Amino acid sequence: MNKYLTIAALLCATPLAAPAAAQDAEAEAEFATTNVVLETTLGEITIALETERAPITAANFLRYVDEDRFDGTVFYRAMPLDWGEQPNGLIQGGTQWDPERVLPGIEHEPTSETGLSHTRGALSMAMGDPGTANGDFSIMLGDQTGLDANPSADNPVWRNGYAVFGYVVDGMDVVEAIHASPVDPEAGEGWMQGQMLAEPVVIVEARRAEEQQED
Repeated sequence: MNKYLTIAALLCATPLAAPAAAQDAEAEAEFATTNVVLETTLGEITIALETERAPITAANFLRYVDEDRFDGTVFYRAMPLDWGEQPNGLIQGGTQWDPERVLPGIEHEPTSETGLSHTRGALSMAMGDPGTANGDFSIMLGDQTGLDANPSADNPVWRNGYAVFGYVVDGMDVVEAIHASPVDPEAGEGWMQGQMLAEPVVIVEARRAEEQQED
């Protein structure tokens, strides 16, 4: 539950003017993706996983999907940001270090290498140090490119950034509904206090899009 503690403090303190690894002309090209559907109690979110540009992180997420490790987990956190176009912030969900679900940490894929960026709808891996990301992830409600890797930064948090590995292609209204859900003002530690959902939103099923059963 502490994976975004440092970053949360920095995000809440300032509207992040740090240089970002902006998506360049290559972002206009088509890259291989795999669509995944997160069926939640508030509706479905469809995600295009960047299997070509962030192969390690996307493959890790797909393993959790294929092995049903996300089924029955929850979105448990909604972090608001009071700057920028509203609503702004992120939601966070996943395995929460459940020993029955969690897999070993994966190699960090910084945005400075993948060319991806923390724009609206981006999926980003929660982690402590690089190499510890496993089964928890966040979805951005607005552009938060200050979370991108900045190789010239002195601070190792900003130097490494966080790994983007996909984008919401349908269901941002569901993301916003989760973000707007009531929080428990007493729950959470440190900067996370007041960001934990009073009633976490259940991920009923996570599946590859092509596996959706026909009526």
